[in-house]
Amino acid sequence: MEKKLYDLTITVNDREVRVQVAAETSLLDFLRDTNHTEVKRGCDHGDCGACTVIVDGRATLSCLTAALQVQGRKVYTVKSLGTWDKLHPLQEAFVEREALQCGFCTPGMLMTAKALLDQNPHPTREEIRDAISGNLCRCTGYNKIVDAIEDAAKVIEKVSEGGRK
Repeated sequence: MEKKLYDLTITVNDREVRVQVAAETSLLDFLRDTNHTEVKRGCDHGDCGACTVIVDGRATLSCLTAALQVQGRKVYTVKSLGTWDKLHPLQEAFVEREALQCGFCTPGMLMTAKALLDQNPHPTREEIRDAISGNLCRCTGYNKIVDAIEDAAKVIEKVSEGGRK
């Protein structure tokens, strides 16, 4: 028996993507199947955070989210942050603070941090630690990641203050 397919339209990184998917297709599978391979497949159980994307402003584990749940919504991956020529302050801070080593957790960590800073531009170290607690990193020990997110928050604040003049 053939699986029933459903029409799905999601805006990914400000570009509309239309496909047909089975009901059980995860957002992670949808993204990777539509060439958004920057979203990493880690544990497939919501334990590692490697697949974190932003859906309507909230950090979301794409492996635990059905693609059909985000019909008509906006999804952002790490590719939405910056380019090689113009990195986002979070990306710059991660490089400067050496907050990445193998890099596998980095896309999910960056998206979690972006969602945090969008909702809370002045987080405490404890709030940062709490926000990234669902992101598993086996290399850095987290201190450099927390430092980088703190640094990026300060840079983003300066940039936004400069825009208000």
